[in-house]
Amino acid sequence: MKLDGLLFDFDGVLLESEYAGNAQIAAWLTDNGHPTTPEQSMHHFMGLSGSAFTGAVEHWIGRPLPDSFAEARAAEDMRVVAEGLPAVAGAIGFVESLPDDLPRAIVSSSRTGWIDAHLRHLGLRDRFGDHLYSGHEHVEHGKPAPDLYLHAAAKIGVPIERLAVIEDSPVGAKGAVASGAYVIGLCAGTHCLAGHDQRLRDLGVHAIAHGFDDVARLVLL
Repeated sequence: MKLDGLLFDFDGVLLESEYAGNAQIAAWLTDNGHPTTPEQSMHHFMGLSGSAFTGAVEHWIGRPLPDSFAEARAAEDMRVVAEGLPAVAGAIGFVESLPDDLPRAIVSSSRTGWIDAHLRHLGLRDRFGDHLYSGHEHVEHGKPAPDLYLHAAAKIGVPIERLAVIEDSPVGAKGAVASGAYVIGLCAGTHCLAGHDQRLRDLGVHAIAHGFDDVARLVLL
């Protein structure tokens, strides 16, 4: 398809943060009496934010989370923001190859401070201008609702049906499909284990990409 703009999820699409983040969650839960693997954490929590995320973790362990969980998460986030994380393979080259006038935005469950800091580490901050949109900050209902994608489409001035959304998580894919956009399920990060592509297909994504070369072919760039 020839499309008029792109919406990028961030964690797991541009930034190699999903496996590292879920490994930290799994380690904390295991150390506190709830044995959890990184793969289980990714299966149950990946792509969620805010109360949806904490609710999913509390459902998994069967009790309210103590304050020490949020404190451990905040400390890990501070460390990672300071040190940076690598890009998903091919992400930097793909973004840098986009025409300057092609509308694009970030649509993420993460907060804009996290997105901004890591885009600067990756050298991509100037490629997105003011169009960093967070399910925490810009809409009432974050992923898996479609609201964030519709909000970003309005902000960049492109009808949602003329946009491609690049998503890696089932939660994000569900919301993107519901928005009416053309949805590419990206399976390029280290968190994308065997069967990940089928999970995304089952949610109705329009195409699967196993790398950014596939993405470029799909959107005719």
